[in-house]
Amino acid sequence: MNDPLIQLKNLSFAYDAERPVLDGLSLDLQRGQRLGLIGGNGSGKTTLLHLIVGLIKPRSGRVVVFGQTRSGERDFKEVRRRVGLVFQDADDQLFCPTVLEDVAFGPRNLGCSIEEARESAVTTLRNLGLEGFENRVTYRLSGGEKRLVALATVLAMKPDVLLLDEPGGNLDETSRARLTEILASLPQTILLVTHEPELLNRVATDVVRLENGAVKGTTSRP
Repeated sequence: MNDPLIQLKNLSFAYDAERPVLDGLSLDLQRGQRLGLIGGNGSGKTTLLHLIVGLIKPRSGRVVVFGQTRSGERDFKEVRRRVGLVFQDADDQLFCPTVLEDVAFGPRNLGCSIEEARESAVTTLRNLGLEGFENRVTYRLSGGEKRLVALATVLAMKPDVLLLDEPGGNLDETSRARLTEILASLPQTILLVTHEPELLNRVATDVVRLENGAVKGTTSRP
């Protein structure tokens, strides 16, 4: 078996020293895997995703991404180019006046020309069924539309890995079904945090539970 794309080795983390969120957690994400991560509220699922991309730092343990231990800010710059995090709240991801500007921001930040970034943004929106959204005002979008545009901002950077934090949260049935269909069709390696059985069943190939600060078992899906 090839080395995992992401390895978390004996990680511990606490916002409050008296109450650890993660305590000796270890987890591997293999290339091509679509891993579902479940657990109760406050169990540390979002914290785990933020540790992978270096938004927070562990108290102890190692974060190994693409075969290299990542610790300082410089280490995580490459990680953030190749690992796309879709936040739980789409409003945390969208900050430009229009959809096109938001989706083109990532490619521009990676060094693409204005033309290249625009082409990537337009193609990504089309692939997600969002043709004609380019000049829509971001804050006027519906909840489901915001979720898809937030996903587009990440996919436009062509990441190797997607980290999805409750992507179906607070969506109506139609929007959730559309998002689920799109996520199930994506080629990227995926780590999916969700409490929704249908999304888990359609997207994940394996499922692990986060409990008492550590990962408990792996369930493979057909």
